[in-house]
Amino acid sequence: MDTRTTTRLLMERGVIVPDPGSVYIGDDVDIDRISGTGVTLHPGTRIIGEKTLIMAGATIGSEGPVTLDNTRVGPDTQLKGGFFQDAVFAGKNVFGSGAHVRGGTILEEEASAAHTVGLKQTILFPFVTLGSLINFCDILMAGGTSRKDHSEVGSSFIHFNYTPNQDKATPSMLGNVHQGVMLNQRPVFMGGQGGLVGPCRLAFGTVTAAGTIWRKDETRPDRILFGGALKEGSIPRKAGVYTGPGRIYTANCSYIAGLISLMNWYRIVRSLFVVDHLSEALFLGMRETLQSCIDERIKRLGDFCTRLNASRKILLSRSRGETTELIRIHEAIIQGWPRTLEILAREACHDHCNTVPEPFLKAITNKGSYIEAIKHLDTDTALTGSNWLQTIKLSIMEKIKL
Repeated sequence: MDTRTTTRLLMERGVIVPDPGSVYIGDDVDIDRISGTGVTLHPGTRIIGEKTLIMAGATIGSEGPVTLDNTRVGPDTQLKGGFFQDAVFAGKNVFGSGAHVRGGTILEEEASAAHTVGLKQTILFPFVTLGSLINFCDILMAGGTSRKDHSEVGSSFIHFNYTPNQDKATPSMLGNVHQGVMLNQRPVFMGGQGGLVGPCRLAFGTVTAAGTIWRKDETRPDRILFGGALKEGSIPRKAGVYTGPGRIYTANCSYIAGLISLMNWYRIVRSLFVVDHLSEALFLGMRETLQSCIDERIKRLGDFCTRLNASRKILLSRSRGETTELIRIHEAIIQGWPRTLEILAREACHDHCNTVPEPFLKAITNKGSYIEAIKHLDTDTALTGSNWLQTIKLSIMEKIKL
């Protein structure tokens, strides 16, 4: 079916296309995955990919051309301009022009971004807001309770996710999964003109001052982090040597375990809000994308463990025969990686439906929309759900600790 015919059929179903001649729809697009209710495709829209989904009320390309490639667009979402590939927008999202959004990206309900933002392997929980001119890859961000009380990243911010040793074992978690899903935590605020060096873990309520580039974990809640420019200096460097492999390994394992707990949340809790074939397609897209995030993080951690072999050899050549603590940590990670890989792969597939507390599940059922249901949980019930998710994560971490 050619583009003109497809566009005409969509218009007959109710899709608004102000300039049909300027819209391209690929042969592989399933038009049954495009709602005919309140959807607008502005001039310059290019839609490709058999997995592409556009739900009711979505507006595509209001500020500039948009390419959608196997991207799931939830209800009442506005993608104003840019490139979107293998991403999922859960609903009521707004993304400004100049976007460059790639695989492994999930924006949950009402998460948003302004203009010129690049994302990949990024998960934003509901209400999280990104300013303009941001590069935010390999990261999960939670926090906040509503559109008026949300986690935010100031403009001109970057998450540094590639190291001089040429690895990407650098995922950062702002907030956490087990409390973040309950939508009852203090927001995280990352000041503009700043950056974060992954891997890093920051607690809810954290604020970084504008212009700060932060390099450490801060697991104490409600802290203000600030720092000036580094002093000038020149010191020797040996390429390929890892000086803090234990922290990197633990941070990566913690991140993966968090994603696995989130997958169980998706399977068991979010599945309750599937009401028709379009919402089912969106839900399956979220699960598929989250699984790709888990797979990516395991792969990157494996690459890091492989690189530790070379690092260990360099350290051994310097040690003059004695065994240092740093070498011991290298060896523990290297020798334990096959077992860690096996455990992570198994846990990623394991369904914890038998462990979810029944009162918690009953409290969520038949409570309207996902956001409404979660926000109406009382404190004790939300804590029960958080403890369930945290138990999943801690059980994984216990199995793979050094």
